[in-house]
Amino acid sequence: GDGDLPSATTPPDSDPTGRRRVHSMLKLYYGLNEEGTAAEQAESLDPCDINGPHFDPEVYLNKLRKDCSLCELMDHESCMVKQIRSLDSDMQTLVYENYNKFISATDTIRKMKNDFKKMEDEMDCLSANMAAITEFSARISGTLQDQHAQITKLSGVHTLLRKLQFLFELPARLNKCLELQAYAQAVSAHRRARCVLQQYSHMPSFRGIQDDCHVIMEQLAQQLRQKFRDGGSSAKDLSECVELLLQLDEPAEELCDKFLSHAQSRLEADLQGLEAELKDSAFTDTGGGSVQKTSPGSNPISPSSSSVINPFLSPTAGTDILEFIDRGCNEFVSSLCLVIASYQELFINRPQEGELASKNIPEMANGKLHVFVDTLAARYFSLVERRIQEEKGVGDNSLLVRALDRFHRRLQAITKLLPGSAVPSHGTEIVVRAARERIKQYLSALQTFYHDSLTDVRQALAAPRLAVGGASASGGGVTSKDATPSLPELLTSLSNFILNQLKSVLASVHLFTAKDITFSNKPYFKGEFCSQGVREGLVVSFIKFICQSSRQYCESAGDRGGSTPPALLLLLSRLCLDYETSTISYILTLTDEQFLVQHHTPVTPVTALCAEAREAAQKLLNHYVKVQGLIISQMLRKSVETRDWVNTIEPRNVRAVMKRVVEDTTSIDVQVGLLYEEGVRKAHSSDSSKRTFSVYSSSRQQIRYAPSYTPSAPMDTNLLSNIHKLFSERIDIFSPVEFNKVSVLTGIIKISLKTFLECVRIRTFGRYGLQQIQVDCHYLQMYLWRFVSDENLVHFLLDEIVGSAAHRCLDPSPMEQSVIEVICERG
Repeated sequence: GDGDLPSATTPPDSDPTGRRRVHSMLKLYYGLNEEGTAAEQAESLDPCDINGPHFDPEVYLNKLRKDCSLCELMDHESCMVKQIRSLDSDMQTLVYENYNKFISATDTIRKMKNDFKKMEDEMDCLSANMAAITEFSARISGTLQDQHAQITKLSGVHTLLRKLQFLFELPARLNKCLELQAYAQAVSAHRRARCVLQQYSHMPSFRGIQDDCHVIMEQLAQQLRQKFRDGGSSAKDLSECVELLLQLDEPAEELCDKFLSHAQSRLEADLQGLEAELKDSAFTDTGGGSVQKTSPGSNPISPSSSSVINPFLSPTAGTDILEFIDRGCNEFVSSLCLVIASYQELFINRPQEGELASKNIPEMANGKLHVFVDTLAARYFSLVERRIQEEKGVGDNSLLVRALDRFHRRLQAITKLLPGSAVPSHGTEIVVRAARERIKQYLSALQTFYHDSLTDVRQALAAPRLAVGGASASGGGVTSKDATPSLPELLTSLSNFILNQLKSVLASVHLFTAKDITFSNKPYFKGEFCSQGVREGLVVSFIKFICQSSRQYCESAGDRGGSTPPALLLLLSRLCLDYETSTISYILTLTDEQFLVQHHTPVTPVTALCAEAREAAQKLLNHYVKVQGLIISQMLRKSVETRDWVNTIEPRNVRAVMKRVVEDTTSIDVQVGLLYEEGVRKAHSSDSSKRTFSVYSSSRQQIRYAPSYTPSAPMDTNLLSNIHKLFSERIDIFSPVEFNKVSVLTGIIKISLKTFLECVRIRTFGRYGLQQIQVDCHYLQMYLWRFVSDENLVHFLLDEIVGSAAHRCLDPSPMEQSVIEVICERG
């Protein structure tokens, strides 16, 4: 039609779509559908349909001349020419493509004609041969027809005679087999004749043969039982022995018991060997073995601490655990697997025939085997656990992990041989218990190591006084090899040593989760071991132990607190503070990353541990302030209580104890400054070291009242003093200190001056006693103000001391301020 003409201008081979269109046109022309059959479609009746069967060229041309212009007719002509050429080309292509197929089909048909002709000749020949065979067979049958019954009878007699001959020769044959120890052959021969002899046992001749055979087979069975009991035979011979006894109608249950009893005797020997090795190992540990000690220089905290026992070194055992497990696997486990396989082959997996099938032997034998394996495995496991418990040293964990891996791996063979056995699961439980126990051992070793490290620190702090101020505070520095490290060095060394040891422990414990370890894919080692075992049971517990053991140093109160060096309290407080700020977070992050910890169960959060560490640091620092304050207070108290303040001479200099107080306070300031920052102070006045006390004015008021001393005068003075206290800020002596040097020194000075004040209040002073207190307080004012956060605090307390001394003075005549200053500057 007209609608198809424009598309015909495109060459048919230009694209696959055009080729398909051309092929469809050819199919349409030949009246074929997709299956190659004639299309049953409605035929077009239009005479102008060029593709229809009723196409009329004249009508088509007339229509074109009427409807199309000259130009359109020319285009239509060229398009039709192209289509004609394309169809011719496709026809030629189809012929060329199928030419070889036509030739091949012609050759095949020709060859088939020849082959069928040859086959037909062979079939004729076969038919002729079959006819000849049939003829010969008929002739033989006809010839032998009369003798057939006789031949059959003779053949039966011959067979019977051979059987009788076999029966009569049977006793001799069985004896010969018995001499040659051909037991299998004898049993086979007897089984063939047994039914016949039993059937004709009523005949004397057959009865005699049966009795002879019975005696011989009884001897054979006795020899088999003896061979079975001796146990010197190989597994193959033993299997053959059991099989022959079963064929001789031995009770299967009794045979099972005998087989397992015999196997047990050999396995018992393996277990006894392991037990003997255990006893030898224990004897070596208790008799010849000793815990090795750290070599000099191994401890960076105290190079001379060679007497400290290192918990991370193993005892010198006779054989290591890997050798023990290897021996157990190669001897006991291998033998057990061989016994299981042989037993199953004999009693469980054997095809049950005849009477044996009705006795249900496999079920009975399987039950006995499970009991046997469980009993012996329990003994083996107890030996393994005893050997694991002897692994006290935690220096090298690889041997234990490799031993447990080998132990677990070899037990998997029992799973394949004996499905449903509880032995492999019990073995896994032993591995899990060993891992848990190992974590406890590592925690205990870390705790011991921490205590030993603190002992080294205490030894270092007990060295010459130079160490407290630090090597840098000694001026030119220390060049001696035995010079004691400073507090910052001790802190850094202790912190690094503990952290490195913890990292080493984590690396050792991580061996339990290595990819090449068979039990590492068990649910316990993927989950609970990492979270509850390593993270909580080891790392968190060790951090809590550090905090708790540090807090224990704060429990000794009063004079007993002197047993702990104050510098150790200060160092531990800084250690706990460092743990709170960074170390705890670092350790737990390292643990989580190394062990891929998945928190399926609740775990201790980092914030809780940090809070505990900060609480420990706060308690330690508070206790340090209290201890140092009590040390200075003790000096002040003794200096007040041992002096006769009423009859003392006129002061000419500052008392030595005040100089000692200032020196000790300065030393503490240097010590605290090594570990803590400065802190914030209030602005100081320009004459802080020379300011006078407000109590001096109240003392002068007392002088004014002195000539007319009446009981009301002191009441007025006390009233003025109490009014003055009302408007002063209350001082909390034992308030918690902040983590800086100024706060620590302020707390120590508050305790010291408060003690001084309370001691003054219970003494009675003369004129020169009061003046000595004035000189001492002025001297303290000159130096102590620079250590505290607020100089008014020192001024107020010293003001209270001088005021209290004035109240307790029999002749309150204060010294002139200028004289006090001269004495203090000179002294």
